[in-house]
Amino acid sequence: MADDEQLKQAAELFKVLGTVSRLKILAFLARSEGTVGSIVDATGLSQPLVSQHLRVLRSINLVTVNRSGREAIYALTDDHVAHVINDAIAHTGEASPVTDHTH
Repeated sequence: MADDEQLKQAAELFKVLGTVSRLKILAFLARSEGTVGSIVDATGLSQPLVSQHLRVLRSINLVTVNRSGREAIYALTDDHVAHVINDAIAHTGEASPVTDHTH
């Protein structure tokens, strides 16, 4: 069983993942690394909004940034993040099972 600190951190993770905009960014980064511009193009979000969300995602270590000259390349910190997002999306796409209450 997870301790209270781990549960607190997991709750914070879910809170941060609780916006469509951040999920769009993370889903994009699960497929490939990208610059702010490529994330803007892929998600349809404004540049200031993408930058703001990337700051939040970096602050809880979901996203890393590597700089090459003046260009900043963003990527997921690890594959765990991609799995959480992909599993959640897959789960919401599944049909609700019919429950038999007659037993």
